[in-house]
Amino acid sequence: MAHQKRVVVVGLGYVGLPLAVTLARSCQTWGLDIDTGRIAELEQGHDRTGEIDRDRLAATEISFTADPEACPSADIYIVTVPTPVDQDNRPDLSILMAATRTVGQMLRTRERDSSPAIVVYESTVYPGVTEDLCGPALEQASGLICGKDFFLGYSPERINPGDKVHTVDKIAKVVSGQTPEVLEEIADLYSNVTSGEIFRAASIKAAEAAKVIENAQRDINIAFINEITQIFDRMDLSVWDVLAAAGTKWNFLKFEPGLVGGHCIGVDPFYLAHRASELGLDPRIILAGRGMNDGMAEWTAKTVHEWAGGTPGRTLVLGLAFKPDVPDLRNSKVADLVTALRALGHQTDVHDPLVSAEEARHEYAIDLVSDPSDSTYDLIVLAVPHREFIEGIGGIVQTLRENGRIADLKNALAKTDLPAGVERWTM
Repeated sequence: MAHQKRVVVVGLGYVGLPLAVTLARSCQTWGLDIDTGRIAELEQGHDRTGEIDRDRLAATEISFTADPEACPSADIYIVTVPTPVDQDNRPDLSILMAATRTVGQMLRTRERDSSPAIVVYESTVYPGVTEDLCGPALEQASGLICGKDFFLGYSPERINPGDKVHTVDKIAKVVSGQTPEVLEEIADLYSNVTSGEIFRAASIKAAEAAKVIENAQRDINIAFINEITQIFDRMDLSVWDVLAAAGTKWNFLKFEPGLVGGHCIGVDPFYLAHRASELGLDPRIILAGRGMNDGMAEWTAKTVHEWAGGTPGRTLVLGLAFKPDVPDLRNSKVADLVTALRALGHQTDVHDPLVSAEEARHEYAIDLVSDPSDSTYDLIVLAVPHREFIEGIGGIVQTLRENGRIADLKNALAKTDLPAGVERWTM
């Protein structure tokens, strides 16, 4: 069935592009994104996210466009746009609703004698958004009736940026549909995407909820580790030594301390907390975890500052991306770390060869240093252990002044022999 389908993927970021490329193996696929620069890059074979290499992109038969009118009448529309939070950590559904209105306009122009289209959402939302908000918005934009002229589905994205093992074509995929028949059509579509399990959720709301708690659970577990890190620091006890010992127990959950950012873990719990508050509930555990993790950058800056003697100096922060070996700096907590160090008086440079200097300036007003070897530093903070940093640490520490220090936030240099006189701190 799926090989006959026409599919339009709306949003070609970390989630949408890998999905579209994989769908194109078995479906007629169009990729739509409002970023004309992004479309131009993709047409030239370049993926700025690094998820799809040039050869694979060149081999795909996707039609890329920034113009909704250039997309044909499709059988299935898949929405994969971002769902961030605003400055007050409230769900920002503006991008999702704009994409929904665009799909609604495309539904309006479909051939009237064609079978009802299906609109599948992959964007992370709180339970009820697909049916209670997106469905009516599609009706308004299209003039059609949901459940008759078109149907809804939800299949939560599980893309892990930079992960070359758990890719979209291998992971288990949760699917849901407005009716049993629609559910089977969506399951059939995704069975051509992944070799992993296709799990049919009991309802669209159940699928939405599953996605949001996956990341909330990780957030809470990491918050616990961050809290005990702060406790053990007062005891002059390395959390890494504690975790190594505790990890020998068969059912101990192996989470690590650190800065929690990114487009999922640092955002999704707020969606669930928002809905809980609307229902008159107090999501204490969820928000406590968020509070702990959001405060970790400031705690780290103060702790490193005190360890370095309590005197501000010339500091180099290595890494701005939210995780190692990716160019993704969405919701990077390293930016908070830089702000905190500067507030303590440190003259702070930031170096990350993987991220876009323009994007760093636009998102965080941080001007990246392209070559730190021209300067000398009192302190180096290895915030994001990119492979390039670990392999080149010998040259990087040469920028340290005599008696300079290095703060290794993720204990990435535990087995690295540093030059004599270079003192290392870790959590």
